[in-house]
Amino acid sequence: MKATLKYQGPAILWALFILIICSVNLGSAGDSPMFFKGFDKLTHTGLFFTLVVLFCNGIIRQQKPRPLSYTRALIIVIAAIVFGGLIEILQLEFFPWRSAEWSDFFCDGLGACMGIFGVMLTINAIGNEKK
Repeated sequence: MKATLKYQGPAILWALFILIICSVNLGSAGDSPMFFKGFDKLTHTGLFFTLVVLFCNGIIRQQKPRPLSYTRALIIVIAAIVFGGLIEILQLEFFPWRSAEWSDFFCDGLGACMGIFGVMLTINAIGNEKK
């Protein structure tokens, strides 16, 4: 277990950051004129993009010589989407000051898919460069 989580420290810390930031009471800060209309959705997308990239980084560092397999990539995306869904359920059931929205869940999944696409594209480009 320790060897599995050895390189996942940044991803775990980022997941905790997401959990905290999605559960905190923002009060009237969300209505501030500093934020544009889709800022919340952009934030969800960026948070989950970063989560997937950090998680992939840990896996790639752990299995050094082999590239990230498509099966593992799919598992990472599914895990990130499930995590996003759990956060939305927590917001619905336990954080009355927050609202659970399908659009937030969609943006979580979109960010996860964008993250894995970026990682797989980078891995493929590095692999083709070496040939």
